Amino acid sequence: MWRLVLVAIVSEQWCWTRCSSALGIGIALLWMPGAIAATSTLKDSPKALVDEAWQVIYKSYIDQSFNQLDWRSIRTDLLAQPYPNREAAHRVIQQTLMRLNDPYTRFLPPQEYSQLLLQTQGQQVDVGITLVESGELFRVSRIQAGSVAAKSDLKVGDEILAINGRGSDRLTLERATLALRGPAGTRLRLLVRREGKAQPFSIELTRAGDIPRTVNFQTLTVGQQRVGYIRLSGFNSRSVQQMKEAIDVLKGERVQGFILDLRHNPGGLLEAGIEITRQWLDSGVIVRIQQHQGEEAIRARHTAISQLPLVVLVNQTSASASEILAGALQDQGRATVVGTRTFGKVRVQAVHEMGDGSALVVTIARYLTPRGTDISAGGITPDVIVATDPTVDLELRLNPNLLARPTDPVMVKALELLNTKISDRRSANVP
Repeated sequence: MWRLVLVAIVSEQWCWTRCSSALGIGIALLWMPGAIAATSTLKDSPKALVDEAWQVIYKSYIDQSFNQLDWRSIRTDLLAQPYPNREAAHRVIQQTLMRLNDPYTRFLPPQEYSQLLLQTQGQQVDVGITLVESGELFRVSRIQAGSVAAKSDLKVGDEILAINGRGSDRLTLERATLALRGPAGTRLRLLVRREGKAQPFSIELTRAGDIPRTVNFQTLTVGQQRVGYIRLSGFNSRSVQQMKEAIDVLKGERVQGFILDLRHNPGGLLEAGIEITRQWLDSGVIVRIQQHQGEEAIRARHTAISQLPLVVLVNQTSASASEILAGALQDQGRATVVGTRTFGKVRVQAVHEMGDGSALVVTIARYLTPRGTDISAGGITPDVIVATDPTVDLELRLNPNLLARPTDPVMVKALELLNTKISDRRSANVP
């Protein structure tokens, strides 16, 4: 399974962004056919994990010189070593990736990968199925009452031929049980064989659970103006809908302009960042993605739900998808950006989910703003630079759901600029 991500290191914590291959940005996210085949005889062994990691880098890494390493020779050396257990394989994978000298390409043990999924998608949940071994396959031995599975067509006694496209004969019971779990809101696909039915059939289940809220908003009255304030603290699978709801509610309250606060937003799902940009930007390029195969531009689709004046707030920990959003709105003249320079995260990663519940994060591309600006040297420079109040900054950093106060120096400047935009719009008789 491939997932496209942007990664930012902020305050020594990893912050992540993901998007599915269905996004259509011209990047090869599926497993690509390579010159060297995987070693099928190593199936389910620690050495198979090492070889799988090598294959992922070989087929997708952005630097095809592999930091001037002989990557094929490295494979020979790796497969010649003994690996007594998975932990030994994990250590060797980590050591090998360090030789690429790329801080964003790294190995995640199962626990760290679970934390990544929690950050981007929310609670890890299952669907209420208990499996037991049935020859080389698995059989459903129990379905929890009231669970997602209980509301489906799945029945006790059904044989599971495949989980998310991976054949049961290639999985241990432990790995199959892990594969049933995943982030809330994600889908689980099962290929099922039932006694009395001639052909296997598919069942698709959607995992249910809580996903953290990332959008909070309020209406501010400043003089004669009504302003909609929205704080976006991250990008997860619910952020797009929450942003739409916030804009619709504030428009219903007849606000005359918006402040979009991206301070201390380290990123999240790339797909969510692009779709939220489309809610504010009606046309033009959103971001340019560069791979060694070439460049692809992702564009707006005339789906903006507000054309009202907009000011965007950023700071030094606004990163990844936040920078895509702010950079697009700034370059296209849609918003005035206020605050301090952003983090400057411009590498694009793909996450390969390994068979034992671990994952490999691989740099596959980099991104540029619509005008082609590479922000790696210093992030996005605001149109108006305003120093941060340390007390306010700490409050916002510690509480992602906190709404900024009108007395916040950055907010004061934003309200002043927005007031001018609103007045200019009124003078020009723009509806």
